[in-house]
Amino acid sequence: MSEIGHNSEAAGENYRVTASELRQFVERFERLDAEKKDIAAQQKEVMAEAKARGYDTKVIRKVVALRKRDQDDIAEEHAVLSMYAEALGMAVFG
Repeated sequence: MSEIGHNSEAAGENYRVTASELRQFVERFERLDAEKKDIAAQQKEVMAEAKARGYDTKVIRKVVALRKRDQDDIAEEHAVLSMYAEALGMAVFG
């Protein structure tokens, strides 16, 4: 079994890594990367389908981003945006 020594002075650690263990980490990362690409392709297909049915995909992406955020943060941002728009004489949200 092939071992590679590594001395990490910053962490003050001394440890050994086998080539097979390193290969496992690399292969696991590569599999996850491939899965990420597959998911991105599926998301692209979903947006293409939504666009074909007449939905505004830019707005859908904003809705998705909003759903990830805390409701209090959204309300605060909305209030500040409305205040700024009103100060500039703009009607933003009616």
